Amino acid sequence: MKFCPKCGSIMLPDKKKGVFVCRKCGYEEPLDPETANRYKITQKVKHEREDIPVIEQDIATLPKVKITCPKCGNDEAYWWEMQTRAGDEPSTIFYRCTKCGYTWRSYE
Repeated sequence: MKFCPKCGSIMLPDKKKGVFVCRKCGYEEPLDPETANRYKITQKVKHEREDIPVIEQDIATLPKVKITCPKCGNDEAYWWEMQTRAGDEPSTIFYRCTKCGYTWRSYE
């Protein structure tokens, strides 16, 4: 993992340009071509709604649950939990359909 020397955010590799890029401030740093294959982004998700957080991790490591997808009717989804509101309020559970990839949330 590489951090931006300007703002401290995580820098991501852009193999097409051959640089690390900070998505927060735009700082770029050259990427060593010999080690470029070590870096990868496992999944990029585009949501219809801007306020749904994106989890950038290997989706296969997430646990599964039996729940019906509101979009395609599939009965299995990956799930994860995040604190999206104040600390004294309950966390939010997110689900991603294993079939169509639709992501939705449940407030507990």
